[in-house]
Amino acid sequence: MDDDALMGQAIAAARLARPRSSPNPWVGAALLGPDGSLVLGATEPPGGRHAEIVALDAAGPAARGATLATTLEPCAHHGRTGPCADALIAAGVNRVLVGVEDPDANVAGRGVERLRAAGIDVTVGVRAAEVADQLAAYLHHRRTGRSYVVLKLAATLDGRTAAPDGTSQWITGPAARADGHRLRAESDAIVVGAGTVRADDPALTVRHVPGRDPRRVVLGRAPVGAQVHPCLEWSGPVGPLLDRLGCDGVVQVLVEGGATVACQLLADDLVDRVVCYLAPAVFGGDDALGMFHGPGAPTIGALRRGRLVDVHRLDDDLRVVVDLRPNPHKETP
Repeated sequence: MDDDALMGQAIAAARLARPRSSPNPWVGAALLGPDGSLVLGATEPPGGRHAEIVALDAAGPAARGATLATTLEPCAHHGRTGPCADALIAAGVNRVLVGVEDPDANVAGRGVERLRAAGIDVTVGVRAAEVADQLAAYLHHRRTGRSYVVLKLAATLDGRTAAPDGTSQWITGPAARADGHRLRAESDAIVVGAGTVRADDPALTVRHVPGRDPRRVVLGRAPVGAQVHPCLEWSGPVGPLLDRLGCDGVVQVLVEGGATVACQLLADDLVDRVVCYLAPAVFGGDDALGMFHGPGAPTIGALRRGRLVDVHRLDDDLRVVVDLRPNPHKETP
């Protein structure tokens, strides 16, 4: 198995950790033994084992002389668990492949340095662009201290979210709705405007997939008795809110509405990723409600252009993922 394929196994393993590991990074590891045996590891919930340790424990003596691929640089400090770099050295691993270095101040290259000082062959940057997309929220949080913002939208092909009379359930099908709840489970907090709370009275809980409920935040005042309680009610600019949430360990914030909030966050350059679910339906007019309410780009040159990360079919619907920030590991043509 070549380096890219082994890192691909680690990337796949990391998906298992995504809903459970935050605020720790959702890391995957793949260990290829000298005898050709392969074991995988994924980060456990906070306080549990890191991905590299899960793989080492599964491999046992077969780790000696092995090659291990890990999506994120192994840690080199004592936290809730011991340093993964030391465990790799003690296990006798011969070679380590790293997707991206960890920008966390406690790591930041020290893990790679420790492995190399022990004589382990280390290659950094294997499938780095793909790993950086998978870890985008974590990397952003560690570099900036601010929560990563995902704006979730659901619309018809002509960009409409509700009929002129305000009715909107359901534009997308069950598979897309379940995937939206997966996004909730992967997020540490969910943000909506007070207008959405008054109009729809959403619970903002995770229901269609396994996972924990995110912290609920309302921009404005939520009516007494609304299902969103208990929640944090916030008035004022959203930037300071993201800083506060980031300090509280909120790595990813999911914004679910409404159209005025979505428009304002884009105008303030606070959206990092857009996840849009498109249904094969059209309203066919200009009187249905759109995804955004408020002034947009005044000229074609002022368009917010992003980078297409993923397009995936969910039964009859499409999920389109666009990053509005550059991936520093993505090669430009």
